[in-house]
Amino acid sequence: MWSAFSMADDDGRMAPPGTALATVGAPQGAGGGLSGLMTGRGGGNKRRRTTSAGHAMSEAQEGKIKLAFFVAIVGVVLTVLGVGTEFWVELAPSKSFYNNQTCLTAHYGLWKGCTKTLWVSDIDPERESCGPADLPGESNCTYFKFFTTGENAVMFQKTTQKNLNVATAMLALFSLFLMVMGAICIVMCLSKNIIFFLKPASVCFILSGVLVLLSLLVFHLSVLAFLASDHTVPLHHELSWSVSCIGCAAAVLIVGGILFLLLALPYSPWQRCLPQKDSSSS
Repeated sequence: MWSAFSMADDDGRMAPPGTALATVGAPQGAGGGLSGLMTGRGGGNKRRRTTSAGHAMSEAQEGKIKLAFFVAIVGVVLTVLGVGTEFWVELAPSKSFYNNQTCLTAHYGLWKGCTKTLWVSDIDPERESCGPADLPGESNCTYFKFFTTGENAVMFQKTTQKNLNVATAMLALFSLFLMVMGAICIVMCLSKNIIFFLKPASVCFILSGVLVLLSLLVFHLSVLAFLASDHTVPLHHELSWSVSCIGCAAAVLIVGGILFLLLALPYSPWQRCLPQKDSSSS
């Protein structure tokens, strides 16, 4: 029984039982400390992963992003509606310029122009010019040849300025491209739960709104140049509902981009401003 619980040293002397148990238990303690150290390292890695994953958005923030995305989508729809229609400007001579029965009006946009023959009896008696273009009549529409053969269009003996018209179309198309890129960033943000995509999305939508405003400015310059090309036929011109859609779209897109920028901030600007007001008032 003694030999079962004893250990001999290098000189052959028998050591007490407690010494044997302590000697055997030492490696176990070392192994336990090593395993605890490894466990501690693993726990540290786990904590770091949790911290890095802690940037994921909450449900409330996701709802705010979806609401801002809806605002931006409204701007995109208005832009597509305005760019795709030809009611940017309406041109109309006097309703008695040709004869007392019919008169001719015209309207055009970025891609095509239309002329329309109206009955004078259908026009408001208090209106001096022919129109508006939404009255019933015979219409004839043709696409512009700015982008194919490079020819200018002639309406009422006046000639369009193709350089300004092409610049307007290019600005509008590039703004649509930025809208698509911004929408892709928002979809990635919502699907991957990464708030970082809000920053490029805000830049895309704000720039697209600015480009839409620039396209309106360049188009107005093209209309003025068109009217100044010839003074044989006096024309009354007015911007139509397509321009209204474009103007509203630009404002909505800029607002949507600013909302995305505010949501991308690591803090709420309202929470920083309101406590300062409270402290100053007290």
